[in-house]
This record gives sequence, C-alpha cells and structure tokens, in this order.
Amino acid sequence: MSYDRNAWMEKMNQVLAAGPYTDSWESLSGHRTPEWFRKAKLGIFIHWGPYSVPAFGSEWYSRNMYREGTPEFEHHQKTYGLQKEFGYKDFIPMLKAERFDPEAWAELFEEAGAKFVIPVAEHHDGFQMYRSELSHWNAYEKGPHRDVLEDLNDALHQHGLITGASSHRIEHWWFMSPGRKPLKDGTPAEEWSDIPSFSKNREDLYWPSVIMDSEDNDNRYASPVPSGEFLEDWMFRTMEIIDHLRPQELYFDWWVFQAAAKPYLRKILAYYYNRGAEWNQEVLVITKNDGIPYGCAVMDMERGGFHTMQAEPWQTDTAVGKVSWGYTENNVYKTSDMILRDLADTISRNGVMLLNIGPKADGTIPEQDQKILLEIGAWLKKNGEAVYGSSPWRISMEGPTAPKEGAFSDQTDSVYSSEDFRFTVNHGHLYIFAMKYPEPVNGVTEIRVHTLAGRKHPAAYEFGELIRDVDVLGYEEKPEWVQTEDALILRTRTIHTDSPAVFRVDFL
Repeated sequence: MSYDRNAWMEKMNQVLAAGPYTDSWESLSGHRTPEWFRKAKLGIFIHWGPYSVPAFGSEWYSRNMYREGTPEFEHHQKTYGLQKEFGYKDFIPMLKAERFDPEAWAELFEEAGAKFVIPVAEHHDGFQMYRSELSHWNAYEKGPHRDVLEDLNDALHQHGLITGASSHRIEHWWFMSPGRKPLKDGTPAEEWSDIPSFSKNREDLYWPSVIMDSEDNDNRYASPVPSGEFLEDWMFRTMEIIDHLRPQELYFDWWVFQAAAKPYLRKILAYYYNRGAEWNQEVLVITKNDGIPYGCAVMDMERGGFHTMQAEPWQTDTAVGKVSWGYTENNVYKTSDMILRDLADTISRNGVMLLNIGPKADGTIPEQDQKILLEIGAWLKKNGEAVYGSSPWRISMEGPTAPKEGAFSDQTDSVYSSEDFRFTVNHGHLYIFAMKYPEPVNGVTEIRVHTLAGRKHPAAYEFGELIRDVDVLGYEEKPEWVQTEDALILRTRTIHTDSPAVFRVDFL
C-alpha cells in the first residue's frame, strides 16, 4: 500500500508547530503525569492477534515457529505442515473473532474494578488490530474484518473506562527474520534485495525482516540500525493510532531505546502531547528500560517492580498468566490472591498495575481469566477506598518479605508472612494491608504492626499520629486494638482470608 509521505510529514510538522510541546527532551519534560492515572491504580492489558490462533508457546509464536529447534517450530510442522506451505500469514483468516462482544468485555473489565484498558494495537508480528490507511495487514481488511479496537473503545467509553493503545511495531524491524532463511515463507526469494538485511517489498507483512548481527536484542546500538524508511513508517503508524483511537495512555515496548529511533521518538511524543492539549485530554506515554529520559514519560517495569518508593507514579505490566501474554492452552495461571498482594505491593510504592489477559481467536475471554478478574473485582468492592486515589505513606512497607524488584520477578511467587504489611493513605486515613492474614490461636487472630508503635521520641519522624479508631474493610467485625510502645496490636475473631486484609486507621 503506497502512501503520501509528504502529507504525513506535513501533518507532523503542523501539529508540532501548533505546540505547546516541541520535539526536544527539554520541552517534553514539562509534560505532567495525568491525575486520572495517579488515581486509577488498576488497568487491563490485552494481547490478542493472529498468534491467538495456534495458542501455543507464547505471543512470540510468529517468530519462534520459524526457529529450528524450538518447541514452536516442531509444533507447527506437526500441526500445520511445513512453514513454507503454511506460514504465519495463514493464521490471519483463522482469526475470525466471530464471538467478540465488546459490550461483554467492557462489563467484565468494569466488574473487575479496572479504570483503564490498553489493548495491543500492533504487536511485533506487524498485524494491526484496527483499521489502517498505511497497511492492508489489519483487522478491518483481513481476519475479523472489523475495526476491533474502535468497536472496543466505543463499548469501554460507555462504561466510563479510559482507553489507550500499545504499539510494539518497532521490534518488527527484526522480529520476522527467521522466516527468511531457510524457509522464505510468503515472499519469493527474488523479491529480497542483494543486501541480506532488507526486503524490497514494503507492503509485505514480513517487511523488513532484518537479520541482526547479534541475538542481543537489548543492545541500544544493535546493527543493522533501523533504516529511515522503517522509522518513518513506525512514526506514521503511531500518528495513525493517536488520531484514530485517541488513546489516553500510549504504551511502547522496549526497543524504542534504540539510538537511531530517538529523533523520531521525540517527534512522536511531541505530536501526542500536543494532540492531548488540543483535545483537552490528559495523556501519558509509558515505556520501559529507560527508553525515554526520566521526566518525559512514565516508567514501566515489565512483570516486576521497584524495591524502593518512587518519586513519580510508575507502572508494572504483568499478567494473569506466567508463561504467555497471549492466549495459550497451557498457560500457568496465578491466583487472584497473588495478584492482589502484588497490587498492594505496587501501589504502596506509588505504582499502578496494568494486568494482562489473552482472549481466544474467536473473541471470547478464557474462563480462568474471567474468574481471576471477577475475584479481584469482588475484593476491590470491599477494599477500593484503600486503593483508588490513594497515595503512598511515608513508609511503604513493614516485614521480612522484600518487594519484587526488577523485570520478570513475578515469575517467582513471593511468600509473605503474618509480619508483612504495606501502607497507603487516602481520605485522611492510613490503610494497612496485612499481606498474609494469620490463622487464629484459641479463636483469636493477632497481628502486630511495629511501624505504628506509640513511641515517644524527639525526632519528628518518629512521632506517631494519635490513633482514634481502627476498622477492617469489608467485614462487620470491629477489631480490638491497642497501641503500645512496641506495636499497634490488632485482634479479630471471625476474619479468615487468603487475600490481603485491609485495616483503616483513623486519627484524632
């Protein structure tokens, strides 16, 4: 599909000229994190695309199915035949989404207690889940034959949910390259250029399928570096997402940290922030691995968190499953209790959780995903006042179990004890999240919060507020409490829970 490059560049230049932001880090650092994001605390991430059809391995099936020696390679040949005869393209007609019900999705996400929803607009595979003027490889023209994301946005807005979009397009530079050699799926060999790293046919789904010099995809100076043609295409596609879907959160995957991408990235951010100002709409950009300088966008930690309190809001993107972001038949699921403890841990350090689910190819959300979301929503109905709109307390935690630190730390389940607590403040109250509620002894459950001991000390930060009362959210029982010089001691008799129990502390 050809497009008018000059028209797209002119559009970019006009929006940049209108301001208030220019494509410099100095200017972009003046953008402020939206208040809605600070208050939301929980959003839904959605990975859904042609990779949902084989439902095997992970959402990287589109790459790994061409890599000899991988389980995906062997599975593909046993199930679908040789890759050169049945390639990744052939999954697209099978992504029919015939049971996709945007209203049902919106009702589920609202019931789960989410405040915003971020579907993947384009994953590494290069297939767009929205109507596009820049490529024929989109859900409106192929597969579902509907503008999936526009339809979903309409339903979400009816339920008062904020919408965003995630673009993983930049990784497409190299993502499909295993399909070139030796299988050459889809594109005849003669259509590849004499330079081994480039395809002549920009309109092909697999373009450009660059074979990188190294498998180190975390190298910020990886070579061959993305070409100007590809980076412009990425920039125009991102502009299209912004204008077509009007996302209030724009999420980028990690490869935007490439040095060659930075001039284009600055233009994208300025374009997006200016559009937000034009539309009187609070927007933000999220990315990971320091892909954007601190203060110009919001930090994300993939499947993990930060050990210490962060001065500015940040996001963890995690998932109901441990193995795959997209739907697979053998995903390993977390429990809702595990996710809720991670949520408490995240918000105590000024974070927001983006929780991923993976729909099936027919457009239904798996029963286990739904079950987890509804259990989270039931807990939030009881404890939401400690979550939504909350702020970190001056002390984020107490107890022996350290926070999850670094990317992919959610692969290991944290084992909390009855001495582990997390804290938030809201509505003039302090909230104590008891991460693991102990079993009763002789009919009485007792916990001790040493951070709230009634100390007397000349150092101002150790003066405890005078406690007036303590309640436990979601239960009729009134806890017994006493503040000693060692701890705030809380006792209950009827509360039994595997989820975090939340105590509200009122002050005189």
